[in-house]
Amino acid sequence: MHAFIPRLVGAVLVPALLAGCSVGSMFGGSDDASYANVTASPAQVTAAANSAIPAIATQCPPIRIRAGAEYYRSYAGNRSSDPSALRFQGVLDRASRNCVSSNGAITIDMGVVGRVILGPSGADGTVAVPLRFAIQRDGLAVFSERYDISVSASSASANEFSYTIEDVAIPYVGGETITIFVGFDN
Repeated sequence: MHAFIPRLVGAVLVPALLAGCSVGSMFGGSDDASYANVTASPAQVTAAANSAIPAIATQCPPIRIRAGAEYYRSYAGNRSSDPSALRFQGVLDRASRNCVSSNGAITIDMGVVGRVILGPSGADGTVAVPLRFAIQRDGLAVFSERYDISVSASSASANEFSYTIEDVAIPYVGGETITIFVGFDN
């Protein structure tokens, strides 16, 4: 029995000691001189940055609901001067955006939340609401698109809606004044 214990200890310790000899390079203990004092050239740094994983833009442009386009009214028979002819009114409550910049472009996802309120001439059903998303760079439009969305309208419940457009990419080098606008397309 006593002879068994030294053999067991030897069988466990010898492989553990031998394995420890190869651990040095696993934690950066390489003696390869070709890796000493190596730095990347500016061209290599630029190439790596351009092919890097996209990053959340630190300067995502502001999104604003365009003044005068925050509501939309639809009248029966085009009688806009008659309040009793109001079919429904749409109102924009909130707008949001998310940006990712990569390879000299900024890709923007933008959305809006609003609601539809039925008027005296309104009836339960589906109404068409015209939305416009636009992006301006230094005062010039670089994106402008109209979206006609369908919204369920009921006098018995809240008639909230949301709409999102994704992956709108525009060139971006930094320093520009970029603003995102959303509103009803009256």
